[in-house]
Amino acid sequence: MTTTMRSLVVLGAGTAGTMVVNKLRHRLPTDEWRITVVDKDDTHDYQPGYLFLPFGLIAPEQVRRSRHALLADGVELVLGDVDLVDTAAAEVHLADGRRLGYDQLVIASGTTPRPDQTPGMLGPEWHRSVGEFYTYDGALALRDQLAGLSGGRLVVHVTEMPIKCPVAPLEFTFLADDFLRRRGLREQVEIVFVTPLDGAFTKPVASRELGHLLADKGITVETDFLVEHVDQERRVLVSYDEREIPYDQLVTVPLNMGADFVARSGLGDELNYVPVDKHTLQSTEHPSVFVLGDASNIPTSKAGSVAHFAVEVFVDNFLEHVAGRPMTHSFDGHANCFVESGGGKAMLLDFNYDTEPLTGTFPLPRVGPMTLLKESRANHLGKLAFRHVYWNLLLPGRPLGLPAHMSMAGKVPAA
Repeated sequence: MTTTMRSLVVLGAGTAGTMVVNKLRHRLPTDEWRITVVDKDDTHDYQPGYLFLPFGLIAPEQVRRSRHALLADGVELVLGDVDLVDTAAAEVHLADGRRLGYDQLVIASGTTPRPDQTPGMLGPEWHRSVGEFYTYDGALALRDQLAGLSGGRLVVHVTEMPIKCPVAPLEFTFLADDFLRRRGLREQVEIVFVTPLDGAFTKPVASRELGHLLADKGITVETDFLVEHVDQERRVLVSYDEREIPYDQLVTVPLNMGADFVARSGLGDELNYVPVDKHTLQSTEHPSVFVLGDASNIPTSKAGSVAHFAVEVFVDNFLEHVAGRPMTHSFDGHANCFVESGGGKAMLLDFNYDTEPLTGTFPLPRVGPMTLLKESRANHLGKLAFRHVYWNLLLPGRPLGLPAHMSMAGKVPAA
């Protein structure tokens, strides 16, 4: 008796897409399942490394590898741009006319900065006096800009939430403070953090702690600022309520949006994120479509840790789903974020859909070695070590020994 081959197509070979195909290739029979992953190029970037590039804390070659070298044997990598997904025909249409049929589809196309969505952000000063570190090229251009910064006003700005790695703009601000102090220039440079939120971060408990840290470092915070346009000629940010914030060097986080093919396919919300059940990550409209990583609308951080924990839950659910059984596993929105705070220290946040960041130790009760909601050297070393973990354990789909669900062991609510 011959077995009909079934096809799993994954759109996106970033963090979530790479993890899931590698895990499933070891769990799905090779004589029953064909696994194909689609991406526009063969370059996989370690995106947390972008934060360190502008300060010369990591070499450019340490953040880039070939996608196909990271994929398990038996996974086919198709290079091309996705035009749209035809859910009625169960086909993915590529821009060059190729079509890929699927039995099950995983959208893992992430989120990307869209400076074109803010008037005046793109212009002759883009990647010069208007910088960003959410792309490889932007981070390298910003390194050159910061090398020449000797005084004036450095403004770090978030356009709108949600963004990829919501703590990254704060980390950049703390690292810039440290960078300028080490060069003896901190007194000559005013640092301003500009956010659309009413505080430093999305979670009130963490926002309070991070707000104290900004104040302690002499960093001005401008809250509730919704940018309407950037005036590159006058070097000012202008809000909808006509507030103006002048800058000498702007470091902006543009509006983040999901992939354009999501909009063309009629699958997304106004920011091109796909609505899913937040516990199973299954599309609310299409049972054969799942969404992993930053591409979905789940109400938690768009971060690598979320992708990692979600993939762990998804794999078990997916195996039940394709066997025709109910999905019995539930993702709790677990997020785990290091926050570089400068001076060789970092904070660590651990939270989920229902639980605010707590104080305590991680991953082991009382032992740690990392501390939650408190700066420490161990947290900084943990963040630095994560690059090795990412390339050698996380992407290949090897077990990390961390529970996918948030553990309350060793934790207490922040005072």
